[in-house]
Amino acid sequence: MTTTEGGYVHTFGPELPAMFDGVKLAAVATILYIIVRCLNLKSPTAPPEIIYQDTLLSHYLLKTCPMLTKEYIPPLLWGKSGHIQTVLYGKMGRVKTPTPCGVRMFLPMQDGATATFDLFEAIGAHTTGDDITMVICPGIGNHSEKNYIRTFVDYSQRQGYRCAVLNHLGALPNVELTSPRMFTYGCTWEFGAMVDYIKRTFPQTLLVVVGFSLGGNIVCKFLGENQSNQDRVLCCVSVCQGYSALRAQETFLQWDQCRRLYNFMLAENMKKIILSHRDSLLAMQCSNIGDGELNRLYAATSLMQIDDSIMRKFHGYDSLREYYEKESCVHYIHKITVPLLLLNSLDDPLVHPSLLAVARTLAEKMPNVVFALTQHGGHMGFFEGAVLFPQPLTWMDKVIVEYTNAICRWEKKQSVCRSSSE
Repeated sequence: MTTTEGGYVHTFGPELPAMFDGVKLAAVATILYIIVRCLNLKSPTAPPEIIYQDTLLSHYLLKTCPMLTKEYIPPLLWGKSGHIQTVLYGKMGRVKTPTPCGVRMFLPMQDGATATFDLFEAIGAHTTGDDITMVICPGIGNHSEKNYIRTFVDYSQRQGYRCAVLNHLGALPNVELTSPRMFTYGCTWEFGAMVDYIKRTFPQTLLVVVGFSLGGNIVCKFLGENQSNQDRVLCCVSVCQGYSALRAQETFLQWDQCRRLYNFMLAENMKKIILSHRDSLLAMQCSNIGDGELNRLYAATSLMQIDDSIMRKFHGYDSLREYYEKESCVHYIHKITVPLLLLNSLDDPLVHPSLLAVARTLAEKMPNVVFALTQHGGHMGFFEGAVLFPQPLTWMDKVIVEYTNAICRWEKKQSVCRSSSE
């Protein structure tokens, strides 16, 4: 290759095009490396890690719940990324979401608040022939109209379960507050009112308790607060909770796994929910929320700042530390005696791995607890699929129902044995 410049002839050998090709190749290789790292494509699929005590019930569960011992296989191209799983859950919820038909119930509380929940009747009979109700507590700021809840409810109905889904106080956009407070991290009042209503209305029903994320903290705290709360409860399932808010607040300020960014996004969503009730909170007598608290809310960039300026004051806590200490299930969960399944994912960007020590220790010491830890799934994702497109039902949906079905059959056999021995 030659060029003429100022009467001189410059000759370029074949090395220059080869060099350009090398740069292109290096760029492509770099991009591919980044994609592989970000999507975690080299991470192998594996069965969940199961921690449990050596008991008859545990052996029965592992034998009758194959999903706990088989590989969880997420979609090939993106399913091994906890971030993508989490973002898809947050933005989309689920794919091809059904629309179960239910009835909205309103329960007046002693402090003037109005708790609401949606009741969905079973579609067909349960395999045991028993009347069984799932009492479900959604994640932070969520309610029965969220896609992941609708998908889970529809699947559970078709397996013979009646479903009662709590709508967190203040979360529904078209339901006004009737008292100067909203849902908080560990307040069990509304969930308890829903459970009491189900027990009174359906005196023959047995209960399966299910909590998602923040809802997992609430249901575990509820069951551990009072032994009578476990009456007629067959089992409990907690999914993707962090167990201790006090420990979690430190990790939520770290940039590791973009946790600080998720914290900011969750805080923005909470600000929208709280500000949608601004007039109600300011207008009511006996409200602990005034203009000063709302001004601090506008400036907040983290959940901790919102909890300190607004949420702890709904129940009169003197400090953020006291609020987190008393609202966390970590001080109550060891009092649960019914079968308890704790589900978490190792790549959950919201729940730091150090927080899982609570669940691990509990499962190692208590015979009623099984802790299942997947390699992939993100926060509340657990999508399944072949290559690109996820299936409507997630691994999480199926494993919860599989576990509860197994517990229902186990309890049925135990009751028959007790009856025959009398």
